[in-house]
Amino acid sequence: QVQLVESGGGLVQAGGSLRLSCAASGRTFTVYVMGWFRQAPGKEREFVAAISRSTSRTVYADSVKGRFTISRDNSKNTVTLQMNSLKPEDTAVYYCAADDSTWLLTTRRAYDFWGQGTQVTVSS
Repeated sequence: QVQLVESGGGLVQAGGSLRLSCAASGRTFTVYVMGWFRQAPGKEREFVAAISRSTSRTVYADSVKGRFTISRDNSKNTVTLQMNSLKPEDTAVYYCAADDSTWLLTTRRAYDFWGQGTQVTVSS
């Protein structure tokens, strides 16, 4: 079991930046692939980015590629999502997710553990 707590959301103008963090506790952090998802009002939760256990591999949704960066610090049990050049369509609740898989996972159903989410609002 792992517990996940997100932080860092807020209100930002279009073109601005935000940095989301996810703190993990419980089972050894390095056994987990970590991902970020988001859910806008009236829409399904969608994949944003994922990072492998060792930090050597990452994958991004096309909609955020080149603007968002996922990273993790295994010594601090944290994963971050640096979001630059934000757009109004990035507005959503952002969720941190974990799974003890050896694969980079990009689907919601693949992840077993979830945080409570943090709101990101981008104004135009």
